[in-house]
Amino acid sequence: MAHKKAGGSTRNGRDSESKRLGVKRFGGELVSAGSIIVRQRGTRFHPGTNVGIGRDHTIFAKADGHVKFQVKALGSSSSPGVCKTDIRMFFPRQVVPGEEYPYQPPFHQFD
Repeated sequence: MAHKKAGGSTRNGRDSESKRLGVKRFGGELVSAGSIIVRQRGTRFHPGTNVGIGRDHTIFAKADGHVKFQVKALGSSSSPGVCKTDIRMFFPRQVVPGEEYPYQPPFHQFD
């Protein structure tokens, strides 16, 4: 009769798949309506002007424009560290064909 020793058990192999959370569009970026700006669990970021929040707390753009993150202090003098981050959309002025685009994102050149 053939004998085969049983293999040892392992305690590895259980890891959940990443959820790809975080900021998807950063401040100053031009986005179209419906674009996802932030994927999050809970309301770490709050919707502001022309920005909506989904059932799973996803922040998305309601209109075309540029993304702006704005930190608002909520705390009183007794708790000064409390603040919330609002995400707003602001709109570029109309671009006339042949005219240079009015919004220039911040550019840092490193020498």
